[in-house]
Amino acid sequence: MNRLAPRARLDWVKRAEPIDGVERIEAWFSGNAYAMHRHDTYAIGRTLAGVQRFSYRRGQRNSLPGNTLVLHPDEAHDGQAGTDEGFQYRMIYVEPALFQDVLGGRALPFLDGGVTTDPRIAAATATLLQHVGSTLDPLEQSDALAELAHALAAVAGMPARRLKGDYLAVRRARDYLHTNCTRVVTLDELEAATGRDRWSLSHDFRSFYGTSPYRYLTMRRLDAVRRILLAGTSLAHAAAAAGFADQSHMTRHFARTFGLTPGRWLQIAGGLQRG
Repeated sequence: MNRLAPRARLDWVKRAEPIDGVERIEAWFSGNAYAMHRHDTYAIGRTLAGVQRFSYRRGQRNSLPGNTLVLHPDEAHDGQAGTDEGFQYRMIYVEPALFQDVLGGRALPFLDGGVTTDPRIAAATATLLQHVGSTLDPLEQSDALAELAHALAAVAGMPARRLKGDYLAVRRARDYLHTNCTRVVTLDELEAATGRDRWSLSHDFRSFYGTSPYRYLTMRRLDAVRRILLAGTSLAHAAAAAGFADQSHMTRHFARTFGLTPGRWLQIAGGLQRG
């Protein structure tokens, strides 16, 4: 009697409902998962099964089950299985502003290698890296983020002193960009809203939040695109509603940021929402 060949396991992503600037996912991939991309959030995760391989800061990294990944904002990386068995992981995406609320103007913590076995980081991520089906109370999440921010700063060996620069002006710029992300925002507007010249503001924004004002604005538009796509609208409508010039403009930024085209992302993430 002939046996049927085993059915190929499909890639999948499960997403928790985002809460106050934190996105939580769990995923399984075989082969290549993501092309090179970069986003303006921290990506902090744990490998659950298989070998999670990725390029990061001019080198190749391999994360084994139990290892913790810490990827800094705006650092390019990709993702693929290190073996034929595929890999499974959980990940949180944390806006740098949430860590700055805890650190109060200190430098953002930076762990150079991308993968760590430090028990302080493992302990500090335990709450946030629960199964995506677990519900986190807002206060529970806030406490966990504070613990994680302090653990990252300790492991990175960050000094306690604050960075030079106008942190309050940068916070005003971030709030202004967040409120007006679906339209064109000029540098003149940001200067008027913050009382800071554009060059100093751009420098300080990157120092405190790990990215440029324009990248921050683009990311908020892409966040809107993902929400709109999951609601069942077309790519063209999502691009227009989020403030992009057209669909191709949105698609280019989407692929550079998430390592997937909008259609492929929707196939993986949107299919799970319905299943």
